[in-house]
Amino acid sequence: MARVVVDVMPKPEILDPQGKAVLGALPRLGFDGVTDVRQGKRFELEIEGELTAERLAEVEKMAETLLSNPVIEDFAVRVVETDGAARS
Repeated sequence: MARVVVDVMPKPEILDPQGKAVLGALPRLGFDGVTDVRQGKRFELEIEGELTAERLAEVEKMAETLLSNPVIEDFAVRVVETDGAARS
């Protein structure tokens, strides 16, 4: 069994009101020096069997059609080892 992580973030040109709210709250909580915050989503998928190139392409298609809105969001797919270390 393999674990695949899909990170979804708003495209740079898209306004991120949640990120701006976090950015405004940080100094009020005593955290200084942060100049920008972007908030996104993370999906962890457990994949049965061997993770082949075809299965990874299928995950890319999942990310493009369901997990993200490609008009306003970018996504990145990465494989994570079972011990938590990322695989390149």
